[in-house]
Amino acid sequence: MSGSLSRYAQRLDLRSGTVDMTHGSGGRAMAQLVEELFVNHFDNELLRQGNDQASFPVEQGRMVMSTDGHVISPLFFPGGDIGSLAVHGTLNDVAMSGARPLYLSAGFILEEGFPLADLDRIVASMADASRKAGVPVVTGDTKVVERGKGDGVFITTTGVGVVPDGVNISGDQAQPGDAILLSGPIGNHGVAIMSSRENLEFETTIESDSAALHSLVAEMVTAAPQIHCLRDPTRGGLATTLNELARQSGVGMSLGEAAIPMDEEVRAACELLGLDPLYVANEGKLICICAAEDANALLEVMQAHPLGQRSAIIGEVVADEQCLVQMETRFGGSRVVDWLAGEPLPRIC
Repeated sequence: MSGSLSRYAQRLDLRSGTVDMTHGSGGRAMAQLVEELFVNHFDNELLRQGNDQASFPVEQGRMVMSTDGHVISPLFFPGGDIGSLAVHGTLNDVAMSGARPLYLSAGFILEEGFPLADLDRIVASMADASRKAGVPVVTGDTKVVERGKGDGVFITTTGVGVVPDGVNISGDQAQPGDAILLSGPIGNHGVAIMSSRENLEFETTIESDSAALHSLVAEMVTAAPQIHCLRDPTRGGLATTLNELARQSGVGMSLGEAAIPMDEEVRAACELLGLDPLYVANEGKLICICAAEDANALLEVMQAHPLGQRSAIIGEVVADEQCLVQMETRFGGSRVVDWLAGEPLPRIC
């Protein structure tokens, strides 16, 4: 995202202008795009230096890094857009290690002809999300592809953070007897995307749950540093994420359907769309697996946080060589909750 910080005779037309190939050429037009749009919104001391990299001191503890590409369709949806999603998604991946996120980078692939007004709106949303999270975007890159060879805008974000000493949270740490906690109702993000994509209207607007979870994680880690696993159930939803954790740890999972929080509007929408809400993506929820003796204290901490008010204990870890996730249904039966097969909700994040 480096470029000249000089002034230009004519400013970008952010109301009716579009991205063109010169904005990715490395010349004056690209420098102007960087200065007037990206630096203008993301402005911070490290980015303002105008280098091709960001230099920062390393804190005590283990450093973690995560990267994620965002190709969502539509770009704007109830409760968010690709910009805020790109920030939240990467911050959450870093936070699921118990880390405190420190910095973000952002890479943009722009399609020729993409409206500058939409790009400005997306970058402003990203900047607002990063400021609210307290994690600045300190470096990045911009490329432009020919018309028809992209889909408006793709964003890749990378985050770095630091894990405090004594914290060892990993997907292979679940043990039989552990409790499984969920930080709130599932399915809102995926249903919000699908309703926007298909122009569906419900009695109540269903909004994405996209949010940065690191402040919630920080309070959880303070209350119980020995948390075994944390994971945000994004693509593939709750069901697929629990299967991933079960396989990583070599255990089984036993869930109670009645204990899983879900908004009735989401449940009804999933029935209308023929979707199983257990497989619908989330962007602002987390799964926590911890020792049974820590579960109630953690639940209390989670429910006291704005992003965890509807947290619940939804099941337990069991010994199972087949690493199956099973669920007691609302009707007293039992079902295997298998991996997601296929792609019921394409371009969801």
